[in-house]
Amino acid sequence: MKNWIAFVISGLILASGGFAAYELNDRWSASVVHAESQLGSPDIALKEDAKPNLKEMIRESQKHVVSIEVALEDGTSLGSGFLYNDKGDVVTNAHVVTGALSVRVKTSDMSIHPGKVIGIDEEKDIAVVRVEALVGKEPMAVDKETKIEIGDQVMAFGSPLGLDNTVTTGIISGVDRDMDIDSTKYRGVYQISAPITHGNSGGPLVLESNGKVIGINSAGNDQGSIGFSIPYLQIAGMIEDWSLNPDEELAKQSSSLGTDAVFTTGYTKETFAADAQYIVQYFYESLSSGDYVSAYSVLGSDWQTKTTYEKFREGYLNTESVTVTSSSVLSGTEKEAQISATIEAWENRDEGTVLSKYSLTYKVKLENDMVKIISGKGKKL
Repeated sequence: MKNWIAFVISGLILASGGFAAYELNDRWSASVVHAESQLGSPDIALKEDAKPNLKEMIRESQKHVVSIEVALEDGTSLGSGFLYNDKGDVVTNAHVVTGALSVRVKTSDMSIHPGKVIGIDEEKDIAVVRVEALVGKEPMAVDKETKIEIGDQVMAFGSPLGLDNTVTTGIISGVDRDMDIDSTKYRGVYQISAPITHGNSGGPLVLESNGKVIGINSAGNDQGSIGFSIPYLQIAGMIEDWSLNPDEELAKQSSSLGTDAVFTTGYTKETFAADAQYIVQYFYESLSSGDYVSAYSVLGSDWQTKTTYEKFREGYLNTESVTVTSSSVLSGTEKEAQISATIEAWENRDEGTVLSKYSLTYKVKLENDMVKIISGKGKKL
């Protein structure tokens, strides 16, 4: 049953550079980018108009979407989910976690945490996974009031085929669809103009007009031309009840094996290179949106030892935006990679808003089983 699901995400991988603020020093050390901003003598240029709100909405939504990996008696299952509340509860599809003996989630900053299933309804294909490490984190906004109609523009998030934090856009192409798949009875679901593929099940469907979750992406047809999403309104009460009254027996069963004994990093040279590129782009997007905490969190321990968070943040307060214009893998193994990137950075200075371009090289590797940026160096173009 797990083979029919997941939502397509063929479009915008978290990689296209952010739109907000980045400030870069033209002096570099071997391992630390200086926090103070001195762009040297950049060319003066007219600043572009403000970027579309859609890009900001995508960036904000991606911060709350997770990938889910599940250990079963006969193998593993992959899916997606989103943070529903500040208790660390993640909403996903039941078919992603049914029979789980161990669960772990990967967040947008590539950190990995154990989870446990606290509620599940296989007939409605909904489940909730509690992740203690996400307690207190800001959840995704949900919409239980808007009447959804054919033609409404939507965005679907998830990790299809293991491609973390992918988003595709489309429309509501049908409403009130009914269908049965094995023991699951889908009733009154949304039909969307985006296909569903493996690994995307459980990801959120977001209404473009307000940036809130309106559904959970769940199934696709054999031709892969359309997808189906469970309306959030249908299952809101069930999710809230599980959060208030978690199933302790289910939680115990779904964490019985522990993650350390079951999961390994499982990287190949190619998959680690992809994650290394992702984390560099995530770093710049975080800076560009003013999310300095997230940017700082992906730096290696040695980098953080040499540069305090306060000093790190101080260096980026006078900037307006940074865009990653290109990135590539210079070399790599299953545990580390050298990433080359070119960026364009805007900064407010006495003479006005200036634009500078930089060529950068980063060393990325596993540190405590998490992908981290270890060092960086670069030059002004």
